[in-house]
Amino acid sequence: MSIAIETEEAVTEEIDLSKVDALIEPYIGKKEMIIPALQKVQDHFGYLPRSAVEQVSKRMRTPLSRLYGVATFYAQFKMKPRGRYIIRVCKGTACHIQGSPKIAERIEDILGLESGETTDDLRFTLEEVACIGACALAPVIMINDDPHGRLTPDKIKDILDSYQ
Repeated sequence: MSIAIETEEAVTEEIDLSKVDALIEPYIGKKEMIIPALQKVQDHFGYLPRSAVEQVSKRMRTPLSRLYGVATFYAQFKMKPRGRYIIRVCKGTACHIQGSPKIAERIEDILGLESGETTDDLRFTLEEVACIGACALAPVIMINDDPHGRLTPDKIKDILDSYQ
């Protein structure tokens, strides 16, 4: 079954709920397995669509308010659609000293975003992270699982253009 929903950006998208039951089947009847069930749903959709969370609530016989309490407590859960490419800008000490604020500013200027936002075309989501763990390459960004280090603001446009 597919349901059209409106996201906060008023973008209509199709959510195929037919896979939700199969995703959470191992967790049915196990109230202590709410987090793994929500993780499976998020892994599938890239975020937690309201209609999918409602279905999890019904199938696991768990109040919707409890699911939302869990999903909003843990930073790992995202309630809005995210970009195909997640850009993580390191804000650790080494990166900060080497110029990560200017790198973040350049990304924001190019994409017209602030940290935590997603482009309208769902291509990019920009996030700031405490540390990527690649201090020797400072300043560093990660785009999905790809590290980009020893950056300057002038390198950012070409890097972003390579992600189609």
